[in-house]
Amino acid sequence: MSTEITPSTPAPASSEIADLRNQVYILLVALFVISGTVTVYMFDQARTVRKELSSAQQVITAYKQNEKTIQDFVNNLGVYGQTHPDFAQILGKYGLVPNKPGAAPAPAPAKR
Repeated sequence: MSTEITPSTPAPASSEIADLRNQVYILLVALFVISGTVTVYMFDQARTVRKELSSAQQVITAYKQNEKTIQDFVNNLGVYGQTHPDFAQILGKYGLVPNKPGAAPAPAPAKR
């Protein structure tokens, strides 16, 4: 006695297989295009960030070179504010409390 096993689902027609194959190819092409677009976008963003970082480093370098001059200017403003009470109010408004010679610099005001 021979028993024949029949599948519970019928075999798909060859046109259905061809349609599925075409759909897979279309999805692969779409995936390739989207992947390429994202890659180009990421490279462009990396280039932009690299330029911005270079600019920021130049600003930081310039600040560090002029830091002593800036600190001297702020100290001179403090001395001027000690002799001119109207200007001392402006210095207080912006957190530039006059430093006494030899005193530690005042802490920066908290940002909101």
